[in-house]
Amino acid sequence: MTKRALGRATIWMLLLGSGCLEGAHAQEAVTPAASPDALFTSTDPVLNRNKQAAYHIVKDLLEAGHWELADRWLTPEYHQHNPLAASGRDGVVTFFTKTLKALAKPIPDRMQTPIVAVVAEGDLVTVSYPRTVKDPADPAKSYTTTWFDMWRFKDGKADEHWDPATKDPRPQTSK
Repeated sequence: MTKRALGRATIWMLLLGSGCLEGAHAQEAVTPAASPDALFTSTDPVLNRNKQAAYHIVKDLLEAGHWELADRWLTPEYHQHNPLAASGRDGVVTFFTKTLKALAKPIPDRMQTPIVAVVAEGDLVTVSYPRTVKDPADPAKSYTTTWFDMWRFKDGKADEHWDPATKDPRPQTSK
């Protein structure tokens, strides 16, 4: 072990032993941006196109349930890395309409979904959301954390998707 690694290990052991990290789980709440719509723009034309497509995926598809519009925002191949939904545009549409039984409601003028941040780089756009979950140590309590969706875009449509979903059978709470 190097001196630097030994020094870091010693500091962590001292912090753990002293109880300084005991309150580390009591972090600040994850809070959304005041104006989520403003996060989905860029002065770069390609990043702006991709951010706008991500915006419509969140607002029109996920939020309002208008999966009949999926061909506007998703490629037919749509590679899915969420273990609960099949790849392909048809697979994700089936997941939301038949498995989750998402019902269409009016598409709002402005996004209603709380958004923490939107980051675009190259052909990727990541959208971060505040997420409230039950405290496993005390189900009467909850805390906030961050959920995300990340898409890879091809010609202005989402072609690939990642999120932190697992096959955990426990119900998830709101984004």
